[in-house]
Amino acid sequence: MSANKTKPTSVKPAAYVAALENATRRQDSETLLALMREVSGEEPVMWGPSMIGFGDHHYVHSSGREGDSFLIGFAPRKANLVLYGLNNAAGSAVLLERLGKHRSSVACIYINKLADVDLDIVRRLAELGVEHFSQTSASAVPR
Repeated sequence: MSANKTKPTSVKPAAYVAALENATRRQDSETLLALMREVSGEEPVMWGPSMIGFGDHHYVHSSGREGDSFLIGFAPRKANLVLYGLNNAAGSAVLLERLGKHRSSVACIYINKLADVDLDIVRRLAELGVEHFSQTSASAVPR
């Protein structure tokens, strides 16, 4: 079984965000830093070179693969903002219908800019994500 390639780093998320070239991406990232810090009650941590995560949890997939990751997070990519951990909880599908302009995959939500979506819905999705992953961490295989 392979180990997770993405791990926490010592890079400061605020410094990473401040260095973003795109002003809209930088401002949106600052907003997400504050929102996710408030919702999770956790300080942000860089995971790998570009993901910013809040909290942590141990997961176990049905395939037997397991590892550690953040509860919720985001990555300010050039093409879009990628939100992690916001579309797994019960009730998230209904909220995603009301989110605004976005694309989603099994584990991610992709948005061009926060102005395209309802920030109150993002907050509620983040709350559900924290609740969901906090509960699944408690029932996961002990570390």
